[in-house]
Amino acid sequence: MDSEININYQRIAQAIDYIRQNFKAQPDLEEVARYLNLSPAHFQRTFTAWAGTSPKKFLQYISVEYAKRILKEQQATLFDAAFETGLSSTSRLHDLFISIEGMTPAEYRNGGRNLVINYSFASSPFGRLIVASTEKGVCYMAFEENEEKAFTDLKDRFLNADFQLENDEIQKNALTIFKDNSDSLSKIRLHLKGTDFQLKVWESLLKIPMGRLSTYGNIAEQIGNPKASRAVGTAIGSNPVAFLIPCHRVIQSSGVFGGYMWGTTRKTAIIGWENAKTDVLKL
Repeated sequence: MDSEININYQRIAQAIDYIRQNFKAQPDLEEVARYLNLSPAHFQRTFTAWAGTSPKKFLQYISVEYAKRILKEQQATLFDAAFETGLSSTSRLHDLFISIEGMTPAEYRNGGRNLVINYSFASSPFGRLIVASTEKGVCYMAFEENEEKAFTDLKDRFLNADFQLENDEIQKNALTIFKDNSDSLSKIRLHLKGTDFQLKVWESLLKIPMGRLSTYGNIAEQIGNPKASRAVGTAIGSNPVAFLIPCHRVIQSSGVFGGYMWGTTRKTAIIGWENAKTDVLKL
């Protein structure tokens, strides 16, 4: 099952890359399927099973024009609108279920000395990932196909910690966020290493509901530093927890999706997938 999930995501990623590169030509189902060496029917079934919507509708979600329209319509009150529409919605996952506990100054300063960190590898709709946790919560999650590199990157963040390969309950609970039964999530806890400013930015990201987008400028205003867009961008780029802290929901004010630590194709895929899921929940 895990290998099938990864194969399907790789195919979808290829499709998204092809569409982005040939966007102006508006490739149809047959053309994209031909590029993937799949029949149109097989591609349609695979894509719909992965995203929960048709390829044609998914393209609407990931287009730059979609992002521009959202920002134009909601720019003045983006966060207010997000809270209003998401307050009782099943699609607002993050600020309902996830809380952050920052590491103590000593833990932050000594690179994780005396911390025991469990880690494991898992499959997601967006490829393989590593997830790590302390006794207080998830401390790291990243998309990475190469397990050796994934573990090296984890160790680089906590140079003095003790690591053990173990899939604990904290990790299992966190990974349920990729499943459709999101209402059954118990509260996810994060135990993060970051400055006060970084933690404040990451907490603001948790307030962006699933299926919504924000901008660096909006986040800066939300944390009370409207001129700190550049610093906000740096903090977002330092996010140690992929997907759980939804930095993929922050785009440029122009409507361009912009960069992403784990790849722009993956960011595009996540935005489209979340919009597809949100659209299904509204039916």
